[in-house]
Amino acid sequence: MSSLSESEEELILLWSTTLKRRRTWVHHINKKRKKLGENILCKELQSHEDRFYSYFRMTPDSFEELHNLIKPCITKQDTRFRDAISSKERLGLTLRFLGTGGTYKTLSFSYRMGNSTVSKIVTEVCKELWNTLRPLILPIPTEENWLNMAEEFFQKWGFPHCLGSIDGKHITIKCFIVIKVNIQLF
Repeated sequence: MSSLSESEEELILLWSTTLKRRRTWVHHINKKRKKLGENILCKELQSHEDRFYSYFRMTPDSFEELHNLIKPCITKQDTRFRDAISSKERLGLTLRFLGTGGTYKTLSFSYRMGNSTVSKIVTEVCKELWNTLRPLILPIPTEENWLNMAEEFFQKWGFPHCLGSIDGKHITIKCFIVIKVNIQLF
């Protein structure tokens, strides 16, 4: 056998030191999710309706009803490599995100999941909530609905042919440019 030259040995040494340390599939902290994640608290809150409401911004019955509506769409299959995150956990995580306005990063720590996992779950569940609830909550209005809304608005506020209003506090109104005219509308 021929021995390696000095330059080849240096190249092998350089190559071995530049290899990136292999990352784990699931961080060791996140592996404790089933025992220490925020999902354990969620299960305990089921028996305390007032605390459950404070945490999820809905009653346990409303949570169950919502869960039953979207469960078939958000349930994932377990694999040989790992168990899937349950549909209740997915819904709870999403409701927590929507209810608190927390970041994906803070939720990933408290639920002991990866940041990208939290992002994917919230995106998927929000999409299914929209697809499931939109036809129930926001049906496509008919001409009769529009006319009824306009009549109600007219009776209440005295504006004909109007369905609603928005004030300047909730949207930014920019002053239009008027050349050589000194008008102060805004």
